[in-house]
Amino acid sequence: MIILRNFLPKIAILFLFVALYSSCTSTKKVPEDKQLLTKNIISVNDTIIKNEKIESLLYQKKNSSILGFPLRLNLYNLAKENADSSYYAWLNRKPNRRKNLAKLLSEKQVDRLSQSFFVSGLSSFLKRTGEPPVIIDAKKADKSTSKLKSYYTYYKGFFDVEVKNKIDSTGHKKGKVTYTINTGRAYTLDTLSREIETPKLDSLYTTIEKRSLLKKGDVFNLENFDNERARITNYFRNNGVYHFQVNNVGYDIYDTLNPHKTYKLNAITRIENRSVKKGDTIVKEPFKIFKISQVNIFTNGSKRNNITVNDSVNFRDYTIYSNGKLNYKPKALTDAVFINKGDLFSDDKRKLTSTAINNLKVFNFPTIEYVEDTINGKENLIANVYLVPRKKYSWSPYIDFTHSNIQDFGITGGMGFTFRNLFRGAEILEISGKGNIGSSQDLANPNNTFFNISEYGGTVKLSFPRIFFPLKTTSIIKKEMFPSTQINVGFAIQNNIGLDKQSLSGGINYNWSTTNNRNHYKFELIGINYVRNLNVANYFNVYQNSYSRLNFIADTYNTNPDNVNANGDLTQTGAISFMEEVLNNQTSLNPNNEEYKSVSSIYERYLRLIEDNLIVSSSFTFNRSTKFGLTDRNYYNFRAKLESAGNLLSLIGGTVKKEDGTSASGNKTLFGIEYAQYIKGEVEYVKHWNLGKKNSFAMRTFGGIAIPYGNGSSIPFSRSYFAGGSNDNRGWQAYSLGPGKSGSLFDFNEANMKLGLSTEFRYNILGQLNGALFTDIGNIWNIFDNVKDTNYTFNGLESFKDLAVGSGIGFRYDFNYFIFRLDFGYKMYNPAKIEGERWFKDVSLAKTVLNFGINYPF
Repeated sequence: MIILRNFLPKIAILFLFVALYSSCTSTKKVPEDKQLLTKNIISVNDTIIKNEKIESLLYQKKNSSILGFPLRLNLYNLAKENADSSYYAWLNRKPNRRKNLAKLLSEKQVDRLSQSFFVSGLSSFLKRTGEPPVIIDAKKADKSTSKLKSYYTYYKGFFDVEVKNKIDSTGHKKGKVTYTINTGRAYTLDTLSREIETPKLDSLYTTIEKRSLLKKGDVFNLENFDNERARITNYFRNNGVYHFQVNNVGYDIYDTLNPHKTYKLNAITRIENRSVKKGDTIVKEPFKIFKISQVNIFTNGSKRNNITVNDSVNFRDYTIYSNGKLNYKPKALTDAVFINKGDLFSDDKRKLTSTAINNLKVFNFPTIEYVEDTINGKENLIANVYLVPRKKYSWSPYIDFTHSNIQDFGITGGMGFTFRNLFRGAEILEISGKGNIGSSQDLANPNNTFFNISEYGGTVKLSFPRIFFPLKTTSIIKKEMFPSTQINVGFAIQNNIGLDKQSLSGGINYNWSTTNNRNHYKFELIGINYVRNLNVANYFNVYQNSYSRLNFIADTYNTNPDNVNANGDLTQTGAISFMEEVLNNQTSLNPNNEEYKSVSSIYERYLRLIEDNLIVSSSFTFNRSTKFGLTDRNYYNFRAKLESAGNLLSLIGGTVKKEDGTSASGNKTLFGIEYAQYIKGEVEYVKHWNLGKKNSFAMRTFGGIAIPYGNGSSIPFSRSYFAGGSNDNRGWQAYSLGPGKSGSLFDFNEANMKLGLSTEFRYNILGQLNGALFTDIGNIWNIFDNVKDTNYTFNGLESFKDLAVGSGIGFRYDFNYFIFRLDFGYKMYNPAKIEGERWFKDVSLAKTVLNFGINYPF
């Protein structure tokens, strides 16, 4: 790092030289009689504009750049035009060169060198990665002119617009294109009328006419006509007009009959009768409004011609067909079908049915077809729903080999079993188990066993495609909200890992969403989490920062020889004894001394982390997202969660105090364990702005607080907050920031309050490689709990000075299925330092914090 720091100025000068040189060689591959496009200028009514939508209409755009530097163009210019020809020219330049090279290799290998990476492969790579120079083409400039004229005419209402282009030189083999647009006066809509031949459609239209997107006085915009056409079509097709299509809506647009120019347009919405082919002729017929006369559900096929039906069941107004005995409860199927007998044909109900059946996860995506009913009337439809069941049982094993700071070598394996349609009501049972055995040289191993680490666990989850509750909830949570219930139980056991935790978890939660799938709700009726620590004697082997600090203090103040080993270092039990002696005033450490406070904090944290936890909680989570798809880069997410724990147990818990001496709080226990009691709330808001040209800006804000009360004086570690890491403040490693301005004395720093703000500017570098500039602000604090040190606690407005600021640069490579992320973070403002030393004192290459991650942090 010192070497890099010394060479950094030279590297910067070299980069500047390369940039200047590249600006001179950007025209390297531009022919002498051609010009490299350096700029497009669009002038509208004598005002130069920069509008991405309008710029996208141009057929030629200048080469892409990063902060003004045309990286891809210069990469392309580095490639040789005919690398293999140059190779053979070099090979044949001297008579004996080929002969001598063939002696060393072979004739065949000499020819193969022409296709090697260093001969032609590098040039091919540079061409693929780079970008050829954009040569100004007069014909493409004329096409751009025509496209701009069409846009301003039909989408801005300037029917008298004039557009011209001019090509000018900006240097040797460089040029720019200027597009001059004089719009004139915009045309507006005046008289709006309709001519609808089918009377039934005319009656339907009158119900939505007032909500038309075409308004008198609005500037003419073809996009509004397209949207209005889609709106009319959508309404008709959801109100029984089965044969109606978007191209059935047309418009007649003409200028007002006036000898003087009024700049006003009349528009007629025209819907003719339906064209029907009968024999060899096309005839016109009025549109019909169809109702559903019958709904059939086929449970064993995707196409009508491939289905064998051996059994049928009539349930309510549905007929369910199966090949053999029906394996599904009729209600489970009909609850996912929103097409009802007697209803008007509706496109929305068909889409809703497809989504609901797909959400059952026991069928592949369904096929839904409509057939005109020739028996029960001419304006009736038969709806056929074809279902293809997924495999009833599935098995997914896996195995992996690992290496970490805990184990030198490890083998991880597991398997999952899925049972679909368990009780014939589309229920899904998932059973999974995993295990790990590993080897570590850092642990005591008296039997010399290679695999001296183990961990195993399993989960069972049962899912119902409905609200599984004793009381009826359909009036509140309708089936259109896709309700579901999950019941889960899990356990995990560790051996020679950390404090050798045994954990048991379980819960019942309900999920549902709004029909537009934007709002999602989750209600956890009950969540149980039990943690038991079996090897608390291993504490200081795990939390080594605490041990090092304690051992440093003991070197001065310890007077008990039983607390140390032969080297004078504290033993595991000796460390605990030393802390108790300090706090019982059996050493010379004064309670007002900072080192006394450190011992007190370490001891308090020791008691906190070795205690067994019993958490019985309930929570409600609301999540709203406006994102429409994977490519949407202009949206927001909002999440709010409220959680409460311990209230149920406070009603049934005993009053027996703990007798093991580790706590004198007198709190209530259940099964000998103090249960947690707290209320916790958090809010998160994420907003993305699309800046165009593959650039975007993202922001995340977060606030959370957990307040202990009743039976709790602190928040369990698993429910507390931490700061730092790849998805938080990237100037600090995970758990290394805070609380407050305390300076992160422990291995894992956590607290019960958190505030955070992150911003990120994202841009494309080349191809699938993207970059980011980010700034993260935030910290954690203790509040309303048993921590009283003001360095750790939130003390009102003055604690906002404890907000840490981290910033840096990141790179992301898009593999389509996931994004690999590498961020270089720096501490811009470190609240742990004394005032006057907080800003920019940790900004150096030697103090770079590397963060690896998968996908974006928010």
